[in-house]
Order: sequence, then structure tokens, then C-alpha cells
Amino acid sequence: MPEVTDNRLPPPTLSARRQVCALCWRRKGNEVQVLLITSRETGRWVMPKGWPVKGQVDANSAAQEAWEEAGVSGTVGAVIGHYAYDKVVGRGSPRERHLPCEVDVYDLRVDALAKRYPEAKQRRRKWFAVSEAARRVDEHALRALLGHFSPMT
Repeated sequence: MPEVTDNRLPPPTLSARRQVCALCWRRKGNEVQVLLITSRETGRWVMPKGWPVKGQVDANSAAQEAWEEAGVSGTVGAVIGHYAYDKVVGRGSPRERHLPCEVDVYDLRVDALAKRYPEAKQRRRKWFAVSEAARRVDEHALRALLGHFSPMT
């Protein structure tokens, strides 16, 4: 008997989608702190990330995500690492899918935090010591990246 497929769902993909992320940090005294935000759907601690903006340099896309999701203004630097995760789309619905994503992480030294920003009512944000931030995130490769993070400036 031939296999029946549901043509309403997009075909599965084997290639990962690329995202950009901002590792937002500051110095407080002698300590380096990392800003984490909660995800909108699950409330997990994450770093600001999203899709690269077409026609924009990826570092600027990461800075834009940091602004929209966390109200961050600062100086974006270079890619400091990468990690992979599965983005869940349509969580809890019959159309739920897992999209493999590869994320380029950019260093972003925070100069200011706004009180009003696009996703202020949808997320919480909190500063953590680097080691505590590493314990709070779920992705193992991101934990490792945070565990070795030491800003140059």
C-alpha cells in the first residue's frame, strides 16, 4: 500500500537554519555578568537570538535582536562561538515541528538597558555571573561557550 503524506505540512529539511545571537555582558566591579532573558513560550533562560535580517550585517542583526528582546544598547563585536538547537514551531499543536538551527553568537558589551523596548511585556531579564548563566541555559554547547567566556575588553 502506498504511503500517505500530508501535503499541508512543509517537507522536513535536513539542513539547519542559521540564527544570530547576542551574548550581552557587562563588568560590575571585578565580575563579568551576562544578561539572560526568558523565552516567550516556556520561560526558559536564553540569550537574545533570531533570524539574520536580509541585507544587514549579521552582527547588526544580533544587536537588533538584543534591542527587541532585552532592551540592550551596546557595542557588538565578533562571533565568539556557535551552538546548535532544535527550534520548536507550533508547540503543542498537531503541526508542531522541530527545526534544526545553528546559531552564531556575537559578543555584545552592554552600555545601557532601556525600560521600554518591543518585548518588555513578554520577557523577563536578569544579570547572572558567567558561571551561573552557564548553569541556567539548556543547550550544552551554549553552556560550554559561556563556561569559557572571558571578554577581551
